[in-house]
Amino acid sequence: MSDWLISLEGTEAGHSLALVLAVSAAFLHAVFGALQKGRHDPWLTRGVIDGCYALIALPLIFLVPWPEPHMWAIFAVALVIHTVYKALQAAAYTRGAYTVVYPVVRGSSPVFTVIGAYILFRETFSVFQWFGVAMLSGGILGLAVHNLNKVRVDRDTLVPALWLALATGVSVALYTTWDAYGIRATADPFTFLAWFFFLDGLAFPVVAAVRRARMVEPPALGPLLGRGVLGAVIAYFSFGSIMLATRLDDVGEAAVLRETSTVFAALIGWLVLKEAVGPRRLGLMSLIAAGAVVVEIGG
Repeated sequence: MSDWLISLEGTEAGHSLALVLAVSAAFLHAVFGALQKGRHDPWLTRGVIDGCYALIALPLIFLVPWPEPHMWAIFAVALVIHTVYKALQAAAYTRGAYTVVYPVVRGSSPVFTVIGAYILFRETFSVFQWFGVAMLSGGILGLAVHNLNKVRVDRDTLVPALWLALATGVSVALYTTWDAYGIRATADPFTFLAWFFFLDGLAFPVVAAVRRARMVEPPALGPLLGRGVLGAVIAYFSFGSIMLATRLDDVGEAAVLRETSTVFAALIGWLVLKEAVGPRRLGLMSLIAAGAVVVEIGG
């Protein structure tokens, strides 16, 4: 499969596959985000998810080619960036409502990712594509403002939560561009994915274990582990899809398409959770989708 994927790099078929992978990652990321913000403490949920995907990756690292020597430094930087990202995200989710925090994270990251893609890969966006980015980010941030006006809980901590969400958006851009660099730096893309999931899953379970030990009434492990296994499987397909998309095609375009996850999050809330959408949210969702289309057409 690796040879087939590599053969598609830089081709029209590769571009089409990257588009499918990026949109798939968007849907799965919306599910993953809601899962982490669920009824359990976000720090504990993240720790269990990471531990589960590290265990799943353990046998996989023996089935892929061994990483080249230069890859260890790339992994080290990636782990630092991802640990900071996860800490910021958990802190933001702890302080603010998911429906407000999530759109700020996803709305701010495309701009920073496109800038990072220019610095690392010399990718450039046309004026038309930048207009699409503005539409998409504006629609996502508009959802955040819309949801903010409806929030009646945790309002005293919303300001620091929003700053943390913005910082998380910057860290999303950092890990997206750096991981794209990493998956392109090794001969086999699955070498990067297998070793990344194994190494990245080692730190946060320790953080979660310490946090749980300090709780007066720690949650039962059974439901938490169930959520961790489900989250780990989703993470494999979500993160794996967007990373393969960045190997096959432009990083900036793939990253922008991934941020349509906010549309999927709203649709899940509407269709599955029976939440009211309303004309304003529907209009903002349409703006996000239209921005993604503009970016794609402009490319």
